[in-house]
Amino acid sequence: MSAPRTIAVVGAGMAAARLAQQLDALGADAEVTLYGGEPEAPYNRALIADVLTGRHRPADLALPVGAARLRTGSEVVALDTAGRTLALADGDRARYDDLVLATGANPVLPPLRGLFAADGSWRTGLHALRSLAACARLAAEAAPAHRAVVIGGGVLGVSAARALAALGLPVEIVHQGPHLLERHLDEGAAHAVRQALAGLGVETYPANRARALDGEDRVAGVTLATGHRLDADLVVLACGVRPRTGLAHSAGLPVGRGIRVDDSLACAPGTYAIGDCAEHRGVVHGLAAPAWDQADLLARRLSGADPDARWTGTRTLARLTAGPLEYAAFGVGEAPADADVLCLGDATRGTYRRLVLRGDRLLGGVLVGDLATAGTLSRAWLEGRPVGPDPLSLLVAPPSHPARTALREATP
Repeated sequence: MSAPRTIAVVGAGMAAARLAQQLDALGADAEVTLYGGEPEAPYNRALIADVLTGRHRPADLALPVGAARLRTGSEVVALDTAGRTLALADGDRARYDDLVLATGANPVLPPLRGLFAADGSWRTGLHALRSLAACARLAAEAAPAHRAVVIGGGVLGVSAARALAALGLPVEIVHQGPHLLERHLDEGAAHAVRQALAGLGVETYPANRARALDGEDRVAGVTLATGHRLDADLVVLACGVRPRTGLAHSAGLPVGRGIRVDDSLACAPGTYAIGDCAEHRGVVHGLAAPAWDQADLLARRLSGADPDARWTGTRTLARLTAGPLEYAAFGVGEAPADADVLCLGDATRGTYRRLVLRGDRLLGGVLVGDLATAGTLSRAWLEGRPVGPDPLSLLVAPPSHPARTALREATP
């Protein structure tokens, strides 16, 4: 009887855990090992901000890995893809039949003066919320802090600001883009989010660039490009992420913005990449849903359940639910010339809804402040279902039966 194949997964994040779980669920005849550089077992990185507020414990974020072997604190430092071996920082080596790179991404450091102390380390009071260890350090320094500034107004920046405000800190967001969350929201939706943040004690500075960190050994403030200074003894960097490609590059694998993969998610024979580190058709998604979709597809290929499965992209719902701050966005943002746009805002309730339709088909939508119909609308978009004869009811109806009935009755 031949020995089972060995699958080595470099990385132990959300994509890696999903792959291991799905390989187990599909009954793959393979020994799967996850090599993670962090000391923790795989966890849901998207919920780190909720650990900061105390809403979740670190243990609540744990992700299952099926029957996979887990080697935490094991950094892979070199790959020999021809000989199908990998080398670890502790000097150990391991052989594999198939290799999956799920190395994730690193926080982007903005071009700020004063990022580093004289010894080259980060200044005291400066943080990037990307891991549980980073969350613990931030929590320890947040307790005695007086004011916080978050640099970056994307999903991570908004989540971090909301979490720090929940701890009782006055918080300011500095965002270089035209408005908050511009990758997901239009200007009207972003305004509603900004108002919701203001209600939590968070002030925002869109279309502003941070120029320098002030202070000596410890952060004392942030100076903007306009010359305006924001006092702060706590600064969180949330300026996006950059795929970790160094290991792949050193091994001679194709690298652009990320590790370049084809529709089979392969970057070389027997070598694959998924999640935040992968670049497919010139796109690095950097979101949890595409990473899980890629993991599911690769599990089907490697298990033999669907060896010819191809990945051509994903349709993603971006969603944040955090107390009074809620939004969901899906599909197109900019409306095509032949599309209709329905928009309704209620400043009193702090809600905003915008739908883009072509005929009776939903092309995209944004909801802020009331997500009762988000699931129904996003399913109609995903499945290409007609929205019924009165799409305006999706905006003005109470968030219960009328809108849902219109969609259900139109289902083929």
